[in-house]
Amino acid sequence: MAQYLMAVDAGTGSVRAVIFGVDGTQVGCVQREWTHKEDPRWPGSMDFDWDTNWRLARDCIKGVLEESGVAPGEIAAVSTTCMREGILLYDKEGNEIWACANVDARSDAQVGQLIALDPELEKTIYRKSGQTYALGALPRLLWVKDNLPEVYEKAAAIGMFNDWLIYKLTGKLAVEPSNGSTTGMMDLQSRSWNPEIAAKCGLRADIFPPVVECGVNFAAVSAKGAADTGLKEGTPVVVGGGDCQLGTIGVGACKGGQAVVFGGSFWQYEFNTGSGKTDPDCRVRVNCHAVPDLWQYEALAFKPGLVMRWFRDGFCQQEKEEAARTGRDPYDLMNRQAEQVPPGSYGMVCCFSDLMNFISWKHASPTFTNFQLEPEKFNKYTFYRAILENTALLVKGHIQLVREATGNEPEELIFAGGAAKSPLWCQILADVTGKPVAVPVVKEATALGAAILAGFGVGIYPSIEEGARRTVKWDRRFEPRRENAPVYEALYRTWQQVYRAQMELCDQKVTRNMWVAPGL
Repeated sequence: MAQYLMAVDAGTGSVRAVIFGVDGTQVGCVQREWTHKEDPRWPGSMDFDWDTNWRLARDCIKGVLEESGVAPGEIAAVSTTCMREGILLYDKEGNEIWACANVDARSDAQVGQLIALDPELEKTIYRKSGQTYALGALPRLLWVKDNLPEVYEKAAAIGMFNDWLIYKLTGKLAVEPSNGSTTGMMDLQSRSWNPEIAAKCGLRADIFPPVVECGVNFAAVSAKGAADTGLKEGTPVVVGGGDCQLGTIGVGACKGGQAVVFGGSFWQYEFNTGSGKTDPDCRVRVNCHAVPDLWQYEALAFKPGLVMRWFRDGFCQQEKEEAARTGRDPYDLMNRQAEQVPPGSYGMVCCFSDLMNFISWKHASPTFTNFQLEPEKFNKYTFYRAILENTALLVKGHIQLVREATGNEPEELIFAGGAAKSPLWCQILADVTGKPVAVPVVKEATALGAAILAGFGVGIYPSIEEGARRTVKWDRRFEPRRENAPVYEALYRTWQQVYRAQMELCDQKVTRNMWVAPGL
């Protein structure tokens, strides 16, 4: 009897195949790193090598079957997930002809073209699609039209990488709305393609494959798919979704009003809503959720995890050496010292990522300020705690931003990702936002979300929500300490003022932006 579920996850830096039991227990995982190379002709380009990357993906599937000892016939269903925003073009025979990864940044000139075409067009597109030019596919397709006209003319269909994985397994192509909506060419309300958007940008409107909802039992592993991967021919393949949307399912956020903070290299605040309406001021991204009839407001904070790594590697050699001797995590050693620093870090403020402003998205130069030359107070652990608090302030701001757009905010936060391993950061997040913080046990939230969809698609779970209830397990819960609320309210107001001043310095070209969206 089939009793296992498989997820295939095409991330930015690697691909993995993960097998779960129907209770959510992970029984096997095989991962292969991959890279997306820049074409030297096109600065900022990040090509996706579909031949090499399919070989890596199928090696993961074969490998996890072999290493886990799970027989192919025991896999009840497979589903897929991937990095969002990466796109792939096919010709009329179904052959891949062009693809770029999500980090591709070759289309600055095309953003400029679109703005020159109609300065108000981006806002018009956002109100329909929830997307701007900053992350969407429109400038990239325009780049293909301008620079690779023979590819553009041959293109017969566009897809995302999770759909591509299903296509390779089954020979059938469709696009689902959770990742498809990140192209900027879908209508949020109908969760389907809006060809008018492409036409307004001077692009073809005849390259859109069918849309199939997440969780649908769409196809079966073909004879070729079975030969490639070791899966059993005929194994059901269920439509998956984008990584963040499936990550929210994988930590139990399947209903409107729930919110998740994913703390990794970038931090994402995801708020589930039953309405696909967009922000009147175009500040926050809106995507289709992988749960039908649900959408997500998404606010992104740039580079908190990378800032932590920079600080660890640049200033905490002693902790790294001690960690190497003792087998501990250097962050644990840093946290132990930072716990001794009072909430508010003696008033120190740092600036890295700004609150999201999707329609004019840029960040000031990295800054530490408001510290004194008193080493007993302002040592490296004070600076470290200030970074932790700064990121929590961003979440607080994003909660307020989404509340302004929707009228709603969550009662609690689910906190997942690498940052959630830090009890100190969890407690700071609770204290700064004033909300309880629940931390799940799961390590592979995105893959578990795909497995839940696979199980729902073949009837193992009666609903996606019930699948999450059966599989998601909880580690800890952190309650906000009310006595710290006034300190963090005052710190937030100071941070806002400091950030505005830092942004003015960047606008005057006195300092350099940490990041600026294409075309700005």
